[in-house]
Amino acid sequence: MNRDAQPARPHRLSRRSFLQIGGLGVAGLALPTLLKAEEQAGVRSSRKSVILIYLVGGPPHQDMFDLKPEAPREIAGPWRPIATNVNGIQICEAFPKLASMMDRLVVVRSLVGNQADHDAQQVFHGHHPRRPTPNGGWPQFGSMVSRVQGPVDPATPPFISLCYTTTHGPYNEPGPGFLGTSMAPFRPMGPSRNDMILQGINVDRLADRRTLLRSFDSMRREVDASGTVQGMDHFTQQAFGLLTSSRLAEALDLSREDPRIVARYGTGDPRIMMDGNGAPRVPQSLLMARRLVEAGARVVTLNYSKWDWHGGLNAEGRANNYIFVREEEDFPIFDNCVSALVEDLHVRGLSDDCTVIIMGEFGRTPRISAQVGRDHWPQVNCALLAGGGMRTGQVIGATDRIAGEATRRPVTFGELYATLFHNLGIDVNRTTITDLNGRPQYLVEDHAQAMRELVG
Repeated sequence: MNRDAQPARPHRLSRRSFLQIGGLGVAGLALPTLLKAEEQAGVRSSRKSVILIYLVGGPPHQDMFDLKPEAPREIAGPWRPIATNVNGIQICEAFPKLASMMDRLVVVRSLVGNQADHDAQQVFHGHHPRRPTPNGGWPQFGSMVSRVQGPVDPATPPFISLCYTTTHGPYNEPGPGFLGTSMAPFRPMGPSRNDMILQGINVDRLADRRTLLRSFDSMRREVDASGTVQGMDHFTQQAFGLLTSSRLAEALDLSREDPRIVARYGTGDPRIMMDGNGAPRVPQSLLMARRLVEAGARVVTLNYSKWDWHGGLNAEGRANNYIFVREEEDFPIFDNCVSALVEDLHVRGLSDDCTVIIMGEFGRTPRISAQVGRDHWPQVNCALLAGGGMRTGQVIGATDRIAGEATRRPVTFGELYATLFHNLGIDVNRTTITDLNGRPQYLVEDHAQAMRELVG
């Protein structure tokens, strides 16, 4: 290899490239199988999907969607509510774009039964971590959907995670639990993203079958040497080298998107972990999630920014208005990218099929602390939903005058998750998954039912 030469750009494979390759078997799949999968892509009847957005660290519900302007200032804070396009519903003034489309949104103001500590488990599977847990742990939502429904398109994993790995372990996804590694999410943001492309092979060389085979053999040997092939999850094997389909690779390539759409969502730097141990603030993840849903993913998860704003002191030891400084930074970007996603789903005719849910692990304390922050508050939490063919344009539940307790229509995580399963066409009353002891386990806690206000 000429080390002075410029490295060839990685290329994704087109349908023509498959035809050039001929009957070559790739990763256990021969060309006829690939062409059949390509022909069937997008024609299966079930295209329901869920995009789950985790606001890392627990967002302040009373500063976002449940403002209490009549409360004392040490509770209400500086933000004022604004009217939305639904009569009688108000949200934070920092969310004008979301306010203009409230008819397409649902705010749940009375989510109860929250955990008290930083732990993403409940957000990702709906089960309280302090309650009895089967051996191996509860699978996260996408893993359960993968087991029950399988893929829409054989070339696209049903469960894809866009979550960045944080340095604070409890912020990370809990994994497939007792369902095992075959039901783990495909993680294109991690090392397996390199499997989407053929490194160092240009278009001219694709016609050379021996070069193609050597590329695969090299990749296999590298992974074999590390002993990870046996433990590699099913969907990473499926996407290994991802010559089985260019569709997923294209969905992950935002350069193929209309630049105006990319600009509408906004972009952030994935290398900057917010406040050191949170997730990056990357609004482009929401766009990528929409593209993956279009490519056939049933569940896409992502983590966004960091919302654990306890407060802080400046160099002189004085409170630095930390929470409100951070809110001024994050709120407008959140307003922009979430409204872009909801708008995008409607424009593309996906709003009846794709459910969006946004939440953190708990709410925040009603009283602003001396350090100008809000601490953990498990008594009540807030969630934002859109799409899924649900009855939108409403607020569900209510809290007391300081947003400290639910006073009307308490909603549980089990009900939220029963609604998500319902929107995917899964009957939580009849569907079970088998744990490591051979026992059937229902999908949600306490035999919860889908929320009648949304789907009844």
